[in-house]
Amino acid sequence: MTSLTVVLFVLFVFLGRWQWHRGNARQEEWDSFSRGADKVVALGAQALSTVAQFQRVSLQGRFDAAHQFLLDNRSYEGRPGYEVLTPLLRNAGDVALVDRGWVPFSGLRSRLPGVAIQSHDEITVTGRVSKLPSAGLASGRAPPPNQGSWPKVTSFPNMAELSAAFGAPLEQDIVLLDPRDPDGYVRDWHPPGLDPTRHWSYAVQWWAFAAVLLFLWVRLNLRKVPEAGA
Repeated sequence: MTSLTVVLFVLFVFLGRWQWHRGNARQEEWDSFSRGADKVVALGAQALSTVAQFQRVSLQGRFDAAHQFLLDNRSYEGRPGYEVLTPLLRNAGDVALVDRGWVPFSGLRSRLPGVAIQSHDEITVTGRVSKLPSAGLASGRAPPPNQGSWPKVTSFPNMAELSAAFGAPLEQDIVLLDPRDPDGYVRDWHPPGLDPTRHWSYAVQWWAFAAVLLFLWVRLNLRKVPEAGA
C-alpha cells in the first residue's frame, strides 16, 4: 500500500506540474496573440518566418485560385466544415498559403463547397502569421493527393505534403486572413488552445488529489499504531 501511495503521489504531483507549465506556455501564446494585433508589419520581400507568430502583416501578390486546399475536420460553433487555403503568389517570388476562413460542410463528400475567387492582378493581403493546424489527439490525418482535381481535400497535412501536391515550395507559415479583408469566409480567429486558467485549474486538481492521497495514507497509518502496540 505504501509503495502504491508513493507512486500515485509522485504521478499526481508530476501531472500537476505538467498542467501548470502548459498553462504558462499557453499564456505566453495568448499574450503573443494580443501583442500581434498592435500594428501591421509590411513584409515586402521578407519571409513570413522572419516575424513573430500571430503578428499581423501585409504582403502583396495575387491569388492562385486554381490550386486551393480544403482543410477537413475543421468545425465552427459545433458545425463541421473546412478551412480554405489559397496560395498567394507573392511579388517577392515566394508562395504563401492564406487561410481565407471556414466554410460549412455541404452534407455530401462528393459535393465540395464553392470557394471560387475573383481574379486579381495584384492585391495586398493583411493577416496574422500562424502555423498549420496540428492533429493533436485527432485521428484521420490525410495528406492531399498529388493527382486529381482541385480544390484538394486534406486533413492535418504538413507543409511538405502541401508543397508536393502544389508542385512548388510553400512558405512554412501561413496567413490567417483578417476579418476585414475581402475574399474571405468565416474568420473568427482566437488564441490557440484552452484558456490558460483551465490548465492551471487542472494542475490544482492534480495537486489536490496528491494532498488527499497523502492525508489518507497518514490517517490509515496512525490508526494502525495503537493496534500494533496492543
